[in-house]
Amino acid sequence: MSMDRNHILDIMHMSKDGAISKRRIKVLQVGEASLGAYCHLRGSRRIFTIDNVLALVPVIRT
Repeated sequence: MSMDRNHILDIMHMSKDGAISKRRIKVLQVGEASLGAYCHLRGSRRIFTIDNVLALVPVIRT
């Protein structure tokens, strides 16, 4: 799946210290090694290392 801007995704993410969390994000930009997104859990823009994204599922709105 390509990650385009403005896609809403549910991700499982592992932090630098190994903690795993579920996040709902809105993709803002995609780089080779990182993903800039608005994180609904934190209520702010975050940078996620793509290698630390364990799973992702697109949120489908009907």
